[in-house]
Amino acid sequence: MRNIDDYPFEIRPLSTDDGGGFLISYPDFNVCISDGETIDEAIANGRDALRETIAALEEAGHPVPSPNSGGVASGRFVARVPKSLHAQLAARARAEGVSLNSLVLSFLSTGMGRY
Repeated sequence: MRNIDDYPFEIRPLSTDDGGGFLISYPDFNVCISDGETIDEAIANGRDALRETIAALEEAGHPVPSPNSGGVASGRFVARVPKSLHAQLAARARAEGVSLNSLVLSFLSTGMGRY
């Protein structure tokens, strides 16, 4: 029996235009996504969606990917941060005219260069 908690997932906020809340996806399954009003709700709904996706694959006789089946770092990660830190980072990114991802990448690169 598979432990669905072994499968990595990504969560991202949805824009107001997309209905708000949070989107959850599973990198090992390109068709398994769900959402929720809160992060906890998105995770719970995502687990249900993952169970259903695995059951559908098994019923159809298709292989079910193993957790982290890519075996290679994807270059992506999702970090949950306090709202206050997110607000500070977003304001700094706007002030510097860059995306939040670019700003965080710059901070990480600078920090890694010290080691």
